[in-house]
This record gives sequence, C-alpha cells and structure tokens, in this order.
Amino acid sequence: MVGASLTLGGCISPVAYGDIRHGEYVADPRCDPQPGDATSINGSQLLFFVTSRLPDCRSNDISLLHHRSDRLRYGRFAEPRMVMRGGTQKLHTDIGFEHENDWWSDLEAETNRRKGRVLLYVHGYREDFDSTSKDTAQIARMTNFDGPVVSYTWPSQGKLLSYITDETNMYHDVANFRVFLRKLAERPWVKEIIVVSHSLGARLVIPAIAHVDEHAASADSSNISNIILASPDIDRETFERDISTDVLAPRRVAMNRHITIYLSGHDRALAASRTLHGYPRLGSPYCFNPFQAQELAAKGLPERCYVKEVSGMTVVDTTDISRGSSGHSDFLSSAEACRDFVDVVAGKRSRPERRASAFNHVFLLRGDPKMEGDEHRQICSRKKGGDPD
Repeated sequence: MVGASLTLGGCISPVAYGDIRHGEYVADPRCDPQPGDATSINGSQLLFFVTSRLPDCRSNDISLLHHRSDRLRYGRFAEPRMVMRGGTQKLHTDIGFEHENDWWSDLEAETNRRKGRVLLYVHGYREDFDSTSKDTAQIARMTNFDGPVVSYTWPSQGKLLSYITDETNMYHDVANFRVFLRKLAERPWVKEIIVVSHSLGARLVIPAIAHVDEHAASADSSNISNIILASPDIDRETFERDISTDVLAPRRVAMNRHITIYLSGHDRALAASRTLHGYPRLGSPYCFNPFQAQELAAKGLPERCYVKEVSGMTVVDTTDISRGSSGHSDFLSSAEACRDFVDVVAGKRSRPERRASAFNHVFLLRGDPKMEGDEHRQICSRKKGGDPD
C-alpha cells in the first residue's frame, strides 16, 4: 500500500479551485464579445484558437488558465514573445476573443483566400496556453501552410506531476472537441482538414473523427483526409483493434484518408505512460511480447514492435534521430523529422530520406550526426531557446 501511494504521489498534483470565484475571471465584457466587436490585438499573422480553458480577463493582458471553462470560446492570437515578469523572462501570448459567428466568418474568409485547406493542431500533456501557442506558431512557420492554422487548446495543467489531471480533463473535453470538429468538417468551404495531434491529444482526435464520420451532415466527412499523430499517447492494442473499422475503414481510405504516426524508442514520456497504464503506447515501439522481441533479435533486427499494418496508415520511426531529453517532440525539434512532417502536411506520402524496415508500413529516419543544434533549429523554424525538454 505504501508503494502504491508513492507511485501515485509521483504523478498526481491536486487541483485547487483557488481564492477567486471563477465567475470573476470572466466578468469583463472582453471574455464575452458581442457580434461585430473587434479583437483587442494586432499582428501581421494572427492565428486562430478555440479553447475550453477558463480565461482571465481581469487585466489588460487576457490569459487562459488551467481550469475548465463552462463553454468553448473562440479567438485569435499573435506569436508568443518573451517578456520580463518578476525579474524572470517568461513566454507570453497576446490574445483576443471573438464572437463565435465572427470567428467562423474570419476563418471562412482566410480559407477562401487560399485553397480551402485548414490545419488543426491539438496539443498533449503538460502544456499551458503559451507553450501550445509557441508550438502552433512554429508549425505554421515550418510548414508555410497555405491556409489558416487553428489551435485547439484544452485544460492541460502544464505541470510534470499533473498527468492524471490532464488525462481527466482530456476525457472531459471529448464532447467539446467533437462538437467543434463536426462544425468545422460540415463547413462547405473547408475542402481539406489536416489534423495534427501531439501526445495525449491523440485520444481527443481519434474518437472525435469517428464521431464526425458517423454524425456529420456530409456522411463521408471526406475533408478530414490527412491525420498526423505525433508521439501518440494512446493504447496501441486498442488503436490496433478499432482503427480499421472506424477512422480507417475501407471506404474512408478509398476517399484518400491517411494516418501518419511518428514514434520513437527514446520517448521517455511514453515509457512513463506505459508504466502507469500497464500496456505499450502507440507512439513507442516497445515490445510488450518478449517472444516477439526474441524473434526480432534472432533475425538480427532491432527489438522494436509496432502497431499492425492496416491500409491507409504509415509509421515513421524517429528513434535514430530523436533529440532532447524526453524524445517526445521529434516532429518539432529534429531536422529529419521536421522535413518529413512538412512533406506529410503538404500531402506527400513518401520521402527519399525514409529507409525501409522489416515491416511494409514502417519507415526509419536516419540523420547526420554532425548536424549542430542551430541547424536543427533553422530547419525546424524553431526559435533559439525553444528546444524541447
């Protein structure tokens, strides 16, 4: 019993309501804009966001907290910048809310000016709004995406010891996210949706797409065609069991839907998640079956086990080019993975840098060990000082 308490104590940080009534955070009219109200921020490239986080509109700078809100809110944000607070440099994002109807109108105008493409990013565990905005802005720069980029941000606590709370809030947010995704997919001017999820965000994305497939007015929901799961923290066997009968059902694949999975054997975050949940995660090539590992070793192959092959799915193994202490964000930090990710967003299904593996659906990325950190940052459009944990 003591051991169990210690284990739980290592991954739980209690949530406190706080000393302020949550209603006071949103009392200012800027938290509840009316139709036609202008956003309170300016910028050459304002990105879109949708959030179920509780906002704090009590000061000049609106912020988004780690608490749940009572509803979804819509707005725009400028690329985050470093500011001095209390003698310490911290990341800060300027945001402004819009009335939902105005937000959809702005998104339509931006989409129509391009090619009808929208990129939707859903973050994972241990993220606050500023870190999510930083990653969203990086994705927009790195891909030079030819359409609006939307960040969907749910109440992750942004803390190492709040995994259980993040998981709870993620499940609580499933209904919110699937409502938003359905609205987006049903817009006639949205011709293609590229959905990018990181880590725990995969557990929001996959069931929401299945829901839209079943309930959207356009029964095929064929505009959700390009799904990217980066370091997905989802049970591998559950995904394997269900994916070919829902999200990658044959008729969806026939409509050109495709899933790309980025995973790494050096992903420490998913190794911890496996310990917590008892079974391997989709984003890690861990061999749960020791006999399978032995068979691979006997053939002289790496002891890496992957999700089973299914039509419409590609696995990209970044183990050999992982960067950072956690190995959990290669698609944003490793040059080889960034290049691959950019091409996948553009709709390409192959790259010369991919190396074949013993499995038809799995490709390995290998890089130049002489490449310096600045070169990785430049290729990934990552600002100095923004390397992953």
